[in-house]
Amino acid sequence: MTRRVVVLDYGSGNLRSAERAVERAGADVTVTDDLDAAASADGLVVPGVGAFAACMAGIEALGAGPVIADRVAAGRPVLGICVGMQILFGHGEEHGVVTKGLGLLPGGVTRLPARRLPHMGWNTVRPPAGSTLFAGLPAGTRFYFVHSYGVTDPAALAEAGAAVTTAHHGADFVAAVERGPLSAAQFHPEKSADAGAALLRNWLGTL
Repeated sequence: MTRRVVVLDYGSGNLRSAERAVERAGADVTVTDDLDAAASADGLVVPGVGAFAACMAGIEALGAGPVIADRVAAGRPVLGICVGMQILFGHGEEHGVVTKGLGLLPGGVTRLPARRLPHMGWNTVRPPAGSTLFAGLPAGTRFYFVHSYGVTDPAALAEAGAAVTTAHHGADFVAAVERGPLSAAQFHPEKSADAGAALLRNWLGTL
């Protein structure tokens, strides 16, 4: 059975490339700002590019926060990508300004402590044993990142019962999270070639 997936259009995000990637992975995909469609879909993808505060402003203007939270509470799958992952956390700090996030994951987003920013290009990740998103992917698989901010306290997530995948750029940071129906990736699966396609197929398998 083909899974119905909504890519949420809240005014930010790499919408069309995300749409095409999830379609290629085997889903029936709609890009929309319709919250009823977002609530009822088998899976919801929350993309995001740019600044944390701008993405949160878009989410709030659309009124999408409660829909995302209700899906997670009801056990209905959500996948956050890049800044769409970051806004799932409690807050984001950019240029000294702290913006409240959705608070579905513990912790905050801060500037990576690296000499070279943005962290742009291919990097390896370290998934935990038993990861669903990375099932079947060999050690050393690379994914495509473009970001200057991230979550640099993986331990807090692990303590909250999340399966945490890490990567390193200046310091260890959270590359992906899996906790119940909520999945998220700091990298771009839609730009990560065969590895990203495999991850999206793994996610669709949870719907």
